[in-house]
Amino acid sequence: MTARIQPCLCFDGNAEQAARFYAETFADTRIDAIHHAPGDYPDGHQGDVLTIEMTLLGMPFLLLNGGTEFRFGQAVSFQVATRDQAETDRYWNAIIDAGGKPSMCGWCTDLFGLSWQITPTRLTELMAQGGEVAERAFEAMMGMRRIDIAALEQAVRDVQR
Repeated sequence: MTARIQPCLCFDGNAEQAARFYAETFADTRIDAIHHAPGDYPDGHQGDVLTIEMTLLGMPFLLLNGGTEFRFGQAVSFQVATRDQAETDRYWNAIIDAGGKPSMCGWCTDLFGLSWQITPTRLTELMAQGGEVAERAFEAMMGMRRIDIAALEQAVRDVQR
């Protein structure tokens, strides 16, 4: 069954490379179908990979080789909720080590220009508590690139006693 709504991500001829990277990197991710252009189009030729249907972290996505006109920006990012530091580090390092760029507060950009937020669920839990716990967790997070759960725990330790 086709999803009624799904993200469509435009790439500049490297959608298949991106799909393979995401499938190798993220759990519950697979390439479901690769479709080739039935004819020439403005940024490609008949037989080129046009679209890729994939499941990314359990969610349907369409990757489109849309050409040079479209670029990703930070106005749209994908937040990945991680269970622990090992999973946080694995995703963060996979993106950065493959040519991505680190940013602040758990954000990074992959080789293809797509923005990701690698966010431990522990950070979300601490922020949801509100008050001084949230303030301290937030302050600690603001100084981090990759989120460090132990540092978050240290920041809120006195408040939670």
